[in-house]
Amino acid sequence: MGFLSKLLGGKKKINYHKRFELLHSAISGTMSQVYKAKDRQTGETVALKILDPKKTADFEARFKDPRFKNNPKPREGEIAVQFNHKYIVKTLEEGLTVDGEQYIVMEYLEGTGLNSVLMVRQDLLAGARLHYIRQVAEALQEVHAKGFIHRDICPRNLLFTGDANILKLTDFGLTVPNCPPFTDPGNRTGTPDYMAPELARRKPTDHRLDIFSFGVTIYELCTRQLPWPKGDSGLVAMTHVQPPEPISTYRPAINKTLAAAIHACIEPDPKQRFDSIGKFLRAISKVNYEDD
Repeated sequence: MGFLSKLLGGKKKINYHKRFELLHSAISGTMSQVYKAKDRQTGETVALKILDPKKTADFEARFKDPRFKNNPKPREGEIAVQFNHKYIVKTLEEGLTVDGEQYIVMEYLEGTGLNSVLMVRQDLLAGARLHYIRQVAEALQEVHAKGFIHRDICPRNLLFTGDANILKLTDFGLTVPNCPPFTDPGNRTGTPDYMAPELARRKPTDHRLDIFSFGVTIYELCTRQLPWPKGDSGLVAMTHVQPPEPISTYRPAINKTLAAAIHACIEPDPKQRFDSIGKFLRAISKVNYEDD
C-alpha cells in the first residue's frame, strides 16, 4: 500500500466517471482539473476537483524529509473538509479514485472568479468593495483560527456566488499547518504577484504571509492595479521589499482609514505588518460602505 493510500486509511476508492455525470469541460488549476458535475447518487450539482497525480506528488515530495516523519502534511481535501464557514467554499467529500487520483467534491457556485471580474472594463464591484473585503477577511480569519496558512490568497481563488452577494475563498492545494516544520525556510510556493517577500527569500514564515497576499488582493480589488510591477516568475516577489505604490495614486477618493489598513497588510517587513487579520477587521470596523 502506497504512502497516500495509508494516509487515506483504506477508504473505498471511487470511479468518478461512473459516480458523476460531467456537465462542463474542466477548468485547469495549478495542480488539478475542476468539473461541473452531477452526483448520480444524490442528484446534486457539484464541483468535482481531480488532482493531477504527478503535480501533487511533486508538491508533496517537499514534505517527505525526516522533519515531517512525525508530522505529515495533511492532504488538500483533508484540510478543506474542516471548514464550514459562509465565506469558504464548502467541501462535501474527499478521497481517492480507482486510478489513484485524489478527488474533492465541493459545492458548485454559479458565479465567476474575482480575477475574471477584475478584467472586465465595467465596474461590477462599485459600491460593494468593502462588503467583499470584509467577507474575504473573515474567511481568512477562519483559516488561521483552524491553525493553517492558506499560502495562495489571490483573486483566482476567490469565487462569487451566482447572485454576487458573497465572495468565497477556495483552493487549499498549497495550505499547510501554521507550525514548524511547515513554517521553516525553503518551501517557496504561491502566486508570485501576491507573494510575501519573506516567502520569496526563503525565510521563516507564518500566517502573516497570508495577510500580505490578502492585502495585495484587496489593493487590486480597489484599484485594478498591483502595488508593485506585475511579473510572471517567482523573481517578481523579490521586488516586494520596495515601498508599494500608494493606493491613493490609483484611487484618490479611497477612505483614508481603509487605505491605511490595506497598506498595513502589505508592509514588506512582517514585523511591521498586521499580525492578525482580526486587527485589520477592527481597523476598518467604522468605515462605511459609502466610503469605499
